[in-house]
Amino acid sequence: MPGKDNLRSLQKTVSADKWKKIGAQRRAGVVVPLFSVYSRNSLGVGDLADLKLLIDWCVKAGNSILQLLPMNELGSVLCPYDSVCSFALEPVYLSLESIPGSERAPIKDMINRIKNVFPAGKPNVDYRIRDEKLKIAWETFQLGLDDNSPELNKYREDNSYWLEDFALFKVLKSCQGGRAWYEWEEKYRDRQAQALEAFRKEHEKEILFQVWLQWNLFKQFGSVKQYAHKKKILIKGDLPILISRDSSDVWAHREFFKLEFAAGAPPDMYCSKGQRWGMPTYKWEVIAADGYRYLKEKLKYAQNFYNILRIDHVVGIFRIWGIPYNDPLENQGLNGIFDPKDEKEWEKHGRDILTVMVKSTSMLLCAEDLGVIPKACPKVLRELGILGNDVQRWTKDWVKKHDFSKPSEYRFLSVVMLSTHDTTNWPAWWENEAGTFDEGLFMRRCAERGIDFNCVKPKLFDPDRSRHGRLRWLEAVDSAEKYISILNKKPEELKDFIEFYENTYREKEKLWMHFKIKGPMREKCDAQIIRCALKITLDSGALFSIQLITDWLYLADLIKGDPYDFRMNTPGTTSANNWSLTIPLSLEELLKHDVCQDIRRMISSAERI
Repeated sequence: MPGKDNLRSLQKTVSADKWKKIGAQRRAGVVVPLFSVYSRNSLGVGDLADLKLLIDWCVKAGNSILQLLPMNELGSVLCPYDSVCSFALEPVYLSLESIPGSERAPIKDMINRIKNVFPAGKPNVDYRIRDEKLKIAWETFQLGLDDNSPELNKYREDNSYWLEDFALFKVLKSCQGGRAWYEWEEKYRDRQAQALEAFRKEHEKEILFQVWLQWNLFKQFGSVKQYAHKKKILIKGDLPILISRDSSDVWAHREFFKLEFAAGAPPDMYCSKGQRWGMPTYKWEVIAADGYRYLKEKLKYAQNFYNILRIDHVVGIFRIWGIPYNDPLENQGLNGIFDPKDEKEWEKHGRDILTVMVKSTSMLLCAEDLGVIPKACPKVLRELGILGNDVQRWTKDWVKKHDFSKPSEYRFLSVVMLSTHDTTNWPAWWENEAGTFDEGLFMRRCAERGIDFNCVKPKLFDPDRSRHGRLRWLEAVDSAEKYISILNKKPEELKDFIEFYENTYREKEKLWMHFKIKGPMREKCDAQIIRCALKITLDSGALFSIQLITDWLYLADLIKGDPYDFRMNTPGTTSANNWSLTIPLSLEELLKHDVCQDIRRMISSAERI
């Protein structure tokens, strides 16, 4: 159980009322993208009605937190962290059969037809289903059963800050051939009042449809939250820090964004060129001058659906990596700069914004504080009572011992996990990445130091165990001295090379020692190995332990083939395999599976709820 000192420290933070509301208890949970699950009633993809089955599964498996990826409306790249609106929900998740009028023969026939054309349960979601569902939604809307109800009008009034702009944006975009708003006719691009008013009158019905659609999504998601409350399950949402350049937010509030920059991340040991995400960075001083209303309205809408909210890339609130928008795409994140530039400003910048967020919502806030983190970030999170993230594969002493943390050494105020939606699942990491060096980064660092990469590579790395762009060390390179001699440079020139070596050489063997499994280390993951990895996170001192659904399912050997192919997203890539992965059994089958009791026993044994 959490120590009394830790609990008392939470009571002194601005988050105290949130902790009192949900209870500062050791909890276990699961991360499930809605696109990854399905039921026998799903139309090609999991929908909001399916979340109730997922909540039932959480109850049966002993998890008290259900964490979702962002549910905002998707843009052209189908990435939930690059959405077209910070508020609007994604219509592919609409449960058509839950809408009044869907029981009528023409609508029912259309639903049955697309069930046959787009069966749920394929390895990856076919997002063409979205257009098909929208066609049926339009036909249902055309019935006019509730398109002028007092409830709909109240919803429209309550959400006027964003809803009218969003609905207008969607219809304009359709009439402009799907082009980005900055490529529209000038009168629409620059929001000329007379032109917009004329367009509204001409397209009143289509605009009302977008409002009606969001209202139905709102009602369905609100019903899910009520169901979760009855079942004592907390729903954890995800607030993307950024928004698509081609979004209703940017079109309606251009003054809040630095369109001359594209956000990303600086180079690190996992991404040799860094990352370029493409979304614009913020003019926080303008948002602050408006009383942070834009930020407050986001939180106000999100709390209709969530008890807990994850703040994506929280370090970006302290300082964001901004890349000149016109920099060649192949440079990725190499040529960015931090904003604010002055490191002395970062702490106050982050504290001010996060304090506003905590004080403006009833939700408990958590923060994704992974990557290269300035010292100010964990300090401010502790002060405000906000949970950070600890990923087991990265939770180690990087400076002295170069070894993994013991369960007792994890941060109390954190959410601990084996994997994230942006990483490989844990078995894929174990088999392909643990104890390796990113080949692209090593190649680039060699070029910078005048080292012949092709010459030193076979002397340092094992070609038979290097794959997926990761270099596995040769066992013979068993000391930093040997490593340095092969590179043929002075040690003072190789500080970063030495650091990489010390933290990756025999990394798997070090973690194996923590597992305390008898016998020699096994290269291939199995149920016993992942059970030991999960046990470390469950037994840790972290308040919350929340695992990807895929990592839980590996306990029962439910996922076949190379685990490296079974991931939610590969950062820096655009692929039909991103944001579309489906688990290999339906929710009904999952509810009946023995893995439920296995997970429940593990959670109970760790004294979590």
